[in-house]
Amino acid sequence: MIWNESKECMSRDEIINLQSARLRKTVDRVYHNVEFYRKKMQKVGLEPADIRGIEDIKRLPFTTKEDLRENYPFGLFAVPQSQVVRLHASSGTTGKATVVGYTRRDIEIWQECVTRVLAMANIGINDKIQVAYGYGLFTGGLGLHYGAENLGSTVIPMSVGNTAKLIDMMEDFNVTAIACTPSYLLHIAEALEESGKLDKISLKAAICGAEPWTENMRKEIEAKLNIKAYDIYGLSEIIGPGVAADCQFHNGLHIYEDHFIPEIINADTLESCEEDEVGELVFTTITKEALPLIRYRTKDLTSINYDPCECGRTIARISRFKGRSDDMLIIRGVNVFPSQVEAALLTMGEVSPHYMLIVDRVNNLDVLEVQVEVEERFFSDEIKKLESLNKRIRNVLQSALGLSVKVKLVEPKTIERSQGKAKRVIDKRKNLV
Repeated sequence: MIWNESKECMSRDEIINLQSARLRKTVDRVYHNVEFYRKKMQKVGLEPADIRGIEDIKRLPFTTKEDLRENYPFGLFAVPQSQVVRLHASSGTTGKATVVGYTRRDIEIWQECVTRVLAMANIGINDKIQVAYGYGLFTGGLGLHYGAENLGSTVIPMSVGNTAKLIDMMEDFNVTAIACTPSYLLHIAEALEESGKLDKISLKAAICGAEPWTENMRKEIEAKLNIKAYDIYGLSEIIGPGVAADCQFHNGLHIYEDHFIPEIINADTLESCEEDEVGELVFTTITKEALPLIRYRTKDLTSINYDPCECGRTIARISRFKGRSDDMLIIRGVNVFPSQVEAALLTMGEVSPHYMLIVDRVNNLDVLEVQVEVEERFFSDEIKKLESLNKRIRNVLQSALGLSVKVKLVEPKTIERSQGKAKRVIDKRKNLV
């Protein structure tokens, strides 16, 4: 919840007033402390006094990941190096790493946001939480770690890399919650089943994020482990995990609007989208000190709703992500997102949530092959049953995607499992000259 001075849940008008006041301060600070923003604002004839509230946010320039890379490493920082107490960075596998910095106050805000997420998932001081995100420059591990400690939970800093040991500790320590990617949690569920330990664990909740996942995958996880699974969202550039999360009603992710102003824009026209219209998510940070960002384009595709939630929270909610604009595949003129494939497959009981998309170009025509894991029993059945399943999967995917696909059925455990972000796409067209 976000409370007003009367300890009541803030109204929409109160949230807007708070955001407007904090936006004015942020714009004034970046104008005077960050040359990049000062030049951008001057270029369009803007001064800090021109921004009176969030109704003026559309006048401000956008910020992109390319801007962060071009100003590598510290060109967008708004405080002296002496005030920066921590640095995180992306892997830099697709270019220069994006570097983010935190003051002590930034760390406190981050802790507070993650603490809210955990409390919303009914995790408290009596819980033991395994943090199975990667530690280090990636923000996932330390973000959940500090938030859980701030809440008072007992933290097991498991990280990734040893599933067998994770399961042993889950049993021995009576772990009640885990934080990891949803694809890795499915792998853990398989390993628990194989080891015969499903009925020996005390797990009740999971905080999953760092990759898009569907509502069907959430239900699959909950059914396999008999737990409640919650979605957490964040970007290193904005603060890390804890920007938004869903509550027990799973009807959108609540954004902590006292720290972040969300917008949804049309990625092509850059104009604002209507409420509930899908577009690109944009954030402006309004409390960050070291690296405040103005209208940062996330490339994540979602919609926004401002109606109060069933849980009583009045902060805005974003829908489950449809994908990323840079993850979108264009195949024979049709836009395809991996999440569409996953949602379609999980409507069928015979297949697992493990799949791979392979895109190639044959005789100048784009071809999409979907490799799908199916239950072991199908490989011991007669060929006709296997062919029938293949045909049904093709029909389901064609209906969902709007184009014909090639389906290859593979045996269980064939597709590589990931302990971090799952790799779902191999696009061989990128290697063609």
